Amino acid sequence: MSRKNESSVLYDAPGPKTLRNERIVSIVFLTLLAAGAVWLVLWMIDLGLFDDRWAVFTDPPKGQSAEVVWTALGKGLLTTLKAAAIAAPLALALAFVLATLRTSRLKVVSGPAVAVIEFLRGMPVLLMMFFGLLALGLPALWAVVFGLALYNAAIVAEILRAGLVALPRGQFEAGTAIGLTKWQTLRMIQLPQVIRLMLPSLISQFVVLLKDSSLGFIVGYEELLRTMQLNYSFFGDQYRFPLFIVVLAIYLAVNITLSRIAVIVERRLSSKGGGATQLKDAGDGPEVPVQKP
Repeated sequence: MSRKNESSVLYDAPGPKTLRNERIVSIVFLTLLAAGAVWLVLWMIDLGLFDDRWAVFTDPPKGQSAEVVWTALGKGLLTTLKAAAIAAPLALALAFVLATLRTSRLKVVSGPAVAVIEFLRGMPVLLMMFFGLLALGLPALWAVVFGLALYNAAIVAEILRAGLVALPRGQFEAGTAIGLTKWQTLRMIQLPQVIRLMLPSLISQFVVLLKDSSLGFIVGYEELLRTMQLNYSFFGDQYRFPLFIVVLAIYLAVNITLSRIAVIVERRLSSKGGGATQLKDAGDGPEVPVQKP
């Protein structure tokens, strides 16, 4: 059954009246949204938020050049990406270990893994950053990486575990049937499929990791948000709003880009059958995974 025919069985196609009502609701909603946006802009104009304070990006005060401001913001973005780039692979590596232990049949192995995952999931990221900074004496960068890596490792471990559970049982049996150990089967057969299957979810979680790096501002790490604070503290509080808007736009641009990458990856994987393998009956023997052509 094709996807189109399958979807038509699940629900009735909307009729002319329903389509007309949907168009009316959409037009009303968009009109209200546009009116709200116009009111917000007019309100901000009345508050004087669009005066010469925006000159901080073209002709900043105190004898500074515009290049200094943009260079500082660029460095702030690079330090934000640096913390995320270090924390992401560490979180992924630790997640592999936790997911492997979590799926063990031995309670003495899976039990502590479950406890560690639940503990890390329940801990606030900022609290773990402070623990790394104050208790362990880590520099600000590594305190941020410490908190991001541990928290996201627990989340990614659950994503990987869900992918392992979703794989057909025949995948594991096929590996053991050809003489592979459990670890070899996991590493060579199961994990590559899980990563490809769960890649959109993994990318989405790394978007969350990037956004959480802004918490480094509180522990003194000079990421993008901290750079904004240092700039308006130097130039004056009247420049806080334009700096905030530009930093907000930078965050949105980076995060939306990563989110779009996740959507594109998901669509490509869906068009290829989600990266899953088809199982072909091998008579009385174990089911053997056969890749799609």
